[in-house]
Amino acid sequence: MTSSRSTLLQGVACAALATLCWACNFIAPYVLQGYGVADFMLVRFIMAGVLGAVLLPFYRTQLHGLSPRQWLTGMGLGVLGYLAYSSCIAGGVIYGGPLLIAAFIGAVPVLQALLGNAQHRSLRWSQLVMPIGALGLGLLLINLALLNPSSGAALQVWAGLAFSLSAVLLWLSFSVINQATMEHLPSRATAAWTCLMMIGAGLAASLLTSAAWATNRLHLPAPGMATPDALHFYGWALLIALCSSVVGAWAWNFASQRLPMVLSGQLIALESFFATVLGLAFHGRWPSAAEAVGLALLLFGTAYAVRIILAPTPNVCQQSAGR
Repeated sequence: MTSSRSTLLQGVACAALATLCWACNFIAPYVLQGYGVADFMLVRFIMAGVLGAVLLPFYRTQLHGLSPRQWLTGMGLGVLGYLAYSSCIAGGVIYGGPLLIAAFIGAVPVLQALLGNAQHRSLRWSQLVMPIGALGLGLLLINLALLNPSSGAALQVWAGLAFSLSAVLLWLSFSVINQATMEHLPSRATAAWTCLMMIGAGLAASLLTSAAWATNRLHLPAPGMATPDALHFYGWALLIALCSSVVGAWAWNFASQRLPMVLSGQLIALESFFATVLGLAFHGRWPSAAEAVGLALLLFGTAYAVRIILAPTPNVCQQSAGR
């Protein structure tokens, strides 16, 4: 990974684009058209798998540079970071609302920055206090309503918490494995790697669809699979598959090869920002004063983290001697 300023800026831009695309995951429960969330997740990822299979032949040269083990790793990461993660996102939105799950995803930068800096020590710990503090305070302000016992049924909140925590653990696992694996990939293998992830998620979704159909777990057959509502449903599934699984995944893989993990971890906070904005839009309301301040702090913390990384700093090891 080069450390030139232009390379870092390219990585930052692509990471921001990826988080915007991934925030589309948070609107899935609002576009079901009377169908179930399981229907949506399975249809969406089958579409993503088909898209990956269609696009992969265009990157045969990249694919030939990967070993069979790397093929399997890429497809496995698609199951972990696409299908499982997005399903937990949808569950978190359904049971906890759009702000709870966004807050948990926004906690990822704190955990990922600490993990990334512990592994590679690219920054002094004192440099992370300001951005992490701003992100943490912003997330707290956005979710003050959840601290009110009257804000919803306790059982639903606990279910939302379970899905949200699962999403965080899945994303951290995906991010660490993906970044470590991509360090050993050819520099131009990003597109083929993305296609392998999509195919892996699509294959898993196909297997789950067969099992769900056999056990009557799907809502899709009952109202019809070719009605106007169904076509609208398919359209949303395809749009989110394109945004999240194609554009978002490509942009993040591109960024991962150009950014240290400590910075990419901070930038994922933008997903929380975009998800909160989209959630409020689908709820048809403006943010409260606390939510607005929290959103501003999320942006500030992210921008400050980018500034720290881009600013030239003395050798970390020299300054941290004796700690």
